[in-house]
Amino acid sequence: MEILAPKTDYLAEFLAIQNQQPRNLGFFGTRNMGFMHQQLIEVLSYAMLLTGNHIFTSGATGTNAAVIRGALRAEKPELLTVVLPQSMSKQPAESQELLQQVENIIEMPQNDGLALLEASRICNQDIVGRVQQVICFAFHDSNLLLETCQLARAESKPVCLFYLD
Repeated sequence: MEILAPKTDYLAEFLAIQNQQPRNLGFFGTRNMGFMHQQLIEVLSYAMLLTGNHIFTSGATGTNAAVIRGALRAEKPELLTVVLPQSMSKQPAESQELLQQVENIIEMPQNDGLALLEASRICNQDIVGRVQQVICFAFHDSNLLLETCQLARAESKPVCLFYLD
């Protein structure tokens, strides 16, 4: 009798969760979410930084803004890196105001001529390449976010996906 290995390496994911060593975490999520979800994400981001993890996220509103606010509260600026899909000047005014408080920002001005969706796809791929684990907040129809989670899984990175619907 042949036993097939599951597509997901659950043992590796379990060991990653149990690993007490700080790691690089990628936070992804939707721009559209309620205040309560944003508060929960802020607390999670804050706690992850206090335990020595390095957070990589993007600079949009919603999830990313909540991650950044939580990280700033932790007062460990060296453990937060924001990767923008385009240059700073292409970001909305409310995002730029928050981003001014972030020390480590990576801009992608080479994507300024692209549609935001395509620039975000490239940005998400870049972040996945920098991290060891992904945490994502999405709706079931958040195609780009689900694609990002699939990419991380294909690279054998643990993914913690929270559905908001």
